Amino acid sequence: MRAFGTDFAVPSGYLNTPSVGIPPAPVAEAVAESVERWRTGAIRPDEFDEHVARARAGFARLVGVEPGRVASGASVSQLIANVAAALPDGTRVLTAEGDFTSVTFPFAVHPGVTVTDVPLDELPSRVEGHDVVAVSVVQSADGRIADLPALRAAADAAGAAVLLDATQAVGWLPLNLAWADWVAGTGYKWLGSPRGSAWLAVRPDAQERTRAVAANWYAGEDPWATVYGLPLRLAGDARAFDLSPAWLAQVGSAVALEYFAGLDLAQVQAHNVGLADTLLEKLGMPPRGTAIVSLEGDPARAAEAGIVSSVRGGRVRVGFHLYNTPDDVERVLPAFE
Repeated sequence: MRAFGTDFAVPSGYLNTPSVGIPPAPVAEAVAESVERWRTGAIRPDEFDEHVARARAGFARLVGVEPGRVASGASVSQLIANVAAALPDGTRVLTAEGDFTSVTFPFAVHPGVTVTDVPLDELPSRVEGHDVVAVSVVQSADGRIADLPALRAAADAAGAAVLLDATQAVGWLPLNLAWADWVAGTGYKWLGSPRGSAWLAVRPDAQERTRAVAANWYAGEDPWATVYGLPLRLAGDARAFDLSPAWLAQVGSAVALEYFAGLDLAQVQAHNVGLADTLLEKLGMPPRGTAIVSLEGDPARAAEAGIVSSVRGGRVRVGFHLYNTPDDVERVLPAFE
């Protein structure tokens, strides 16, 4: 099908974007071309630097920061570990109950850190007395959206740092997160990229509060000059936290993130949320203003109706993205009415 100016080979009833996004055709084609170059011995390692840079710039644009503030990695948890490992003993971290564990586990594994989780809607009112707040912009399990203005105000008043995981938001929700100390996100969900690419935006004054736990040659100021030998010589910007890239993932991400960064995300949001809220309305439930819907029902019935979805928190989770249509809404209804 064709949507938002590009083609998607997506089957009807595919509502599993919160787990795995479908790539725009040019993304899949770019990866296939790179696989062929690999298969035929035509690739050279340094050719992937361009893809890493393009993907980095795309993520920067999507979250509202400069590219030099963005580190490139493979997964959200690996990138958040750079933040958690740098925290001094005695640090108090506040998180949301039931948040995705790639956000919370890097802090919880730190023996000197105390992690407290509270209901998402109470998060801003509970910031006082904590040093760091770590939360997903959009909750993976059910699509609830954090009250970012209230959180920002509360964190400013309390002098607390803020880490945001934008994974379930970036690609459909317009974002300007330059105010946050750290913003993480991965590419294989709403950004239609291969799994193996992720990014961490680091506010300049937060860089000294971040530790390169997987320091490596690619995190050097000039990676091709930091392949061998000491002394330590990491990049002066957020690239100091880079991980050596997963090549094929970066090839796809370069194309995908440029595509999404060029969209009017307000239109994407209106499309996605419009379908999600239409589904809720037809099921007799109030609108929720998010692209992810969590429904009480039998996953087997959903599968029998031709719906590709996931089960999260004991409920069927569906997500609507730019390649979904009103026909997908109609397909869901019989399984939950």
